[in-house]
Amino acid sequence: MELKGKKVLVTGADGFIGSHLVEALVAHGADVTAFCYYNSFNSWGWLDTVPAGVMDAVDVFMGDIRDPHGVRTALAGADVVFHLAALIGIPFSYHSPDSYVDTNVKGTLNVLQAARDFELERVVVTSTSEVYGTAQYVPIDEKHPRQGQSPYSASKIGADAMAESFYRSFGLPVTIVRPFNTYGPRQSARAVIPTIITQLMAGAEELHLGALHPTRDLTYATDSASGFIALGECDDAVGRDVNLGVGDEISIGDLAKLLMEIVDREVPIVSEDARQRPEKSEVERLLSDNSLAKSLSGWTPRVSLREGLTRTAEWFSDPVNRAGYKLGYTV
Repeated sequence: MELKGKKVLVTGADGFIGSHLVEALVAHGADVTAFCYYNSFNSWGWLDTVPAGVMDAVDVFMGDIRDPHGVRTALAGADVVFHLAALIGIPFSYHSPDSYVDTNVKGTLNVLQAARDFELERVVVTSTSEVYGTAQYVPIDEKHPRQGQSPYSASKIGADAMAESFYRSFGLPVTIVRPFNTYGPRQSARAVIPTIITQLMAGAEELHLGALHPTRDLTYATDSASGFIALGECDDAVGRDVNLGVGDEISIGDLAKLLMEIVDREVPIVSEDARQRPEKSEVERLLSDNSLAKSLSGWTPRVSLREGLTRTAEWFSDPVNRAGYKLGYTV
């Protein structure tokens, strides 16, 4: 299936990955509607920073993924939906798990129900590498056991299972895309890379982080966006969950050292207990097996870690962008 010329709805379009996907879909020739979280500030989140030439080609729908009526209204007339809207902050999920079930599980159900009723041609549901928990073996392929090590990851496991059930029960053409640790411009305050960069650029004398030993598999935002499109167009990916990752890992401590080299500021690193997850909740290691995505769709990441981090640091060097970061656009 080709997305060019298709009517495509992107939920969570106002967020980090969603805004990059909107840009990529417009460039790809899709007719894009951006589902943004309704708010009293009349803000489109990170879409407010997307070039006007891109947004001129985008329709914006303001709603709430938790409301089935608004979701149905947004999906009416669509051919394809990329469902990215979610609550994503792991620390917040420790004390407010109900909101994660309402948004991530029930919100996904709302999309699936409407997509089934409207007989959409493709439904792409966004998962997360957090559903795997700490790696039981590496590299992590799609057969790796799921382990809910936080209420957030548990809610995403539930959303994935709901999506799979609609494929198996009703033949809904669902593909589950599972990104590993996407990073880049517009990433929210919850993530470690913006935390490191902004502390260094603010002139901090010490770099305050949580645990330094866990490893992550980092994919630049434009590579993740191209992966979503490649798998959305891939008929052989229907009914499957597919990893999107680079296939390499770096520890948080080594990542901090690399970023200090890139921004040319070296300071001591302080690991704070308050910034660490509970011991059994920490995901110690993530390293993806991306061979399925490559074999099904031909997708491959193109931006190296150093290049991607350099681009990200350059973006955060603009005070206007750091102001948007402080607003906390995290949908």
